[in-house]
Amino acid sequence: MVLKYLRTKFVFLSSFSKRKAAEDAFKLFCTPHTRSKKALSKVFTHAEKLELDFQQYKIRGYRWNKNSQKKALVLHGFESTVANFERYITGLVEKDYQVLALDAPAHGYSSGRTIDAVVYKELVQFIWSNFGPIDSFLAHSFGGLALCLALEEIPHPATTKIVLVAPAVETKTAIDNFFLFLKLPSNLRTEFDKVIFDKGSHPPEWYSIARMAPDIKGQVLFLQDKDDALTPFSDVKPIMDRNYPNFRFIISKGLGHRRIYRDEQSVKSILDFL
Repeated sequence: MVLKYLRTKFVFLSSFSKRKAAEDAFKLFCTPHTRSKKALSKVFTHAEKLELDFQQYKIRGYRWNKNSQKKALVLHGFESTVANFERYITGLVEKDYQVLALDAPAHGYSSGRTIDAVVYKELVQFIWSNFGPIDSFLAHSFGGLALCLALEEIPHPATTKIVLVAPAVETKTAIDNFFLFLKLPSNLRTEFDKVIFDKGSHPPEWYSIARMAPDIKGQVLFLQDKDDALTPFSDVKPIMDRNYPNFRFIISKGLGHRRIYRDEQSVKSILDFL
């Protein structure tokens, strides 16, 4: 019923104003429809609680091993939370990292109702400015796109370790899926893309890890599952084919988009790399 209502709404709006319909569609695209506030595991009870003022948001998160000079940042995906990454946090703490894990706007215990790639990128830069330099990164899904956007502008040496788990490689793919799922009017797409350009001065195709890959200087461990329907393997294959010397790929099958970062072998491979 909700989908039917939304489809009818956008057909009706686009008949009067494609711009208004596109702006409303973009807002919906940027709105998480679930907010995880799962019970925190034991490792979070030992953390320093952080509350940061970032733009119009209250960003809430955690820090471990405050005095350690070696630092790692954990970045979650869309409709997720850092609370889902307790196994990695425990492992990184045991490796004597100073670990930073914060919920993005509109996620977990941070404030806000919407988020886009530019805002998430700017949050990564904000964390770097306040806590950096940061030696290692672990990012899943949308967090991976935000991280790569930030690393284009953050100076990082070749020794930086970067883990991308099922990252959102192509924003165009995410938009394609959004339009297909909602069965939005095809004549709305051009105006939707214009909204993105007006907000960030770039078309959707620019928000692409494939485009950014040559600018990433650190050592990259890239985990991808062939059965991932949200961030498909077909988007990753062109990056693999370029054989960047600083990229190493682990390709699985049957784990999908979310089980991949919970998988025991994935956890081991990532912690061994970091």
